[in-house]
Amino acid sequence: MTTRTPLTSRSAVTPGLLTVGAVCFTVFAWASAFVSIRSAGAAYSPGALALGRLLAASVVLGVLMLIRREGLPPRGAWRGIVVSGAVWFGGYMVALNWGERLVDAGTAALLVNVGPILMALLAARLLGEALPPRLVAGMAVSFAGAVVVGLSMSAGSSDAKESTSLLGVVLCLLAAVAYATGVVAQKPALSYGSPLQVTMFSCLIGTAVCLPFAGQLAGEVSRAPMSATLNMIYLGVVPTALAFTTWTYALARTPAGKMGATTYAVPAIVVLLSWLFLDEVPGWLTLLGGVLCLAGVAVSRSRARAAAAPVPSVAVEDAGEGEGEGKSEPEGETETPAHTA
Repeated sequence: MTTRTPLTSRSAVTPGLLTVGAVCFTVFAWASAFVSIRSAGAAYSPGALALGRLLAASVVLGVLMLIRREGLPPRGAWRGIVVSGAVWFGGYMVALNWGERLVDAGTAALLVNVGPILMALLAARLLGEALPPRLVAGMAVSFAGAVVVGLSMSAGSSDAKESTSLLGVVLCLLAAVAYATGVVAQKPALSYGSPLQVTMFSCLIGTAVCLPFAGQLAGEVSRAPMSATLNMIYLGVVPTALAFTTWTYALARTPAGKMGATTYAVPAIVVLLSWLFLDEVPGWLTLLGGVLCLAGVAVSRSRARAAAAPVPSVAVEDAGEGEGEGKSEPEGETETPAHTA
């Protein structure tokens, strides 16, 4: 009769480890997307690149749906799926691809990194999520790091615009708003549908939104070099199909504000990947910004120490009155549940 104890312990640990693994995979996959966009974006227009990426992702997600034999999501999930698909999968990708052509990469990264802050504020307002001091402090540190990375990239960029395009700034800010809105809309949908269902049908909605660019994609795919097309397919398979699925898996088990803060690790990883694969040696200012981004993520995902245990003398006095007086302990258990780690 004691065999249930290890099963309970195992089930309490495994979901937390899976969530951490899903978050790590998502962050690394999204960081790798910035490297691939360099090649694909040179040969494909913003709308065509978004559509091609979403088409590749839809094929992969469709195969996964068939393998897992998952059907249509429940009715309660559809509102979040439609909003997330149209705004995040569709609008965000087009706006970001377009905006990055009109402003330098550093400015684009700086503007888009407003998204996690908006996400935390929207989640607090619309979903009733708390804004713990550690989350706010961590996001402030990470955003400061993102600003440092953005400024260092802009200063060192050989193709930096002489004057920042107002349209480019607006598009990057729209991408940040779309990102935050899509995540906050997606969170309630995960109470009804599985992560794979929510990702699959959000991707299909985004694909439908981008269908007006089908003509551009058909014309450009014949002229684009193979490397650009392969990078576009990679963007659809890994950063979109797989990483968006692991994102929704983690989002279903973690507050949206904390998930948004985690994505501040992306700029630091982009710097590292560019160093390793593109031989772009970062300056000290860029490295400092990357360290700040990672430090802020660590702070935002850390837990406050549990409240101090009751003074032993009090416990001794209460011992004679029975074990029922042990109800003062919940103070040390008000921390976030284990599944949000």
